[in-house]
Amino acid sequence: MKYVTNVNGKEYSIEILDDHQLCLDGQILDIDFVSIADQPVFSLIIGGKSFEAYVYPGEDDYQVLLQGRSFSIKVEDEREKRLRTAGGSTISESTEYHLKSPMPGMVVSLPISEGQAVTKGQVLVILESMKMQNELKSPRDGTLARVRVKPGDNVEQRQTLLSVV
Repeated sequence: MKYVTNVNGKEYSIEILDDHQLCLDGQILDIDFVSIADQPVFSLIIGGKSFEAYVYPGEDDYQVLLQGRSFSIKVEDEREKRLRTAGGSTISESTEYHLKSPMPGMVVSLPISEGQAVTKGQVLVILESMKMQNELKSPRDGTLARVRVKPGDNVEQRQTLLSVV
């Protein structure tokens, strides 16, 4: 099965060849991907290198924490993508975007304030989880509309932190 995967705005083509191989943008990779003890933690081995990934499903995407970096990942099979594209469906830049916590943790800082203009990739929240600080970034340009948390707040997974319009 072939998939189109969007990672923080960059698109990749992935084809699953078998349980231990996939083709990523034409390059065949040996992989091992195993869930650990019914937790959102996965052991990932790519080309003999070991990684630990935290994967949290969202409403229409996944939030992945890998090596201290947070990624927003959307996966569609080729057929879904063709149908969406044919129908003209795109994510509107005029709709409100709600940044949700990819994991439980504590808000360390909010480097911007309500009403301030933000650019795609700008850090909006620094969240500490499992003794690691994670930068949560804006997926698009806009204005910070509503901040629903403050530094020191403990947050739950998928809790809305702020909104960008």
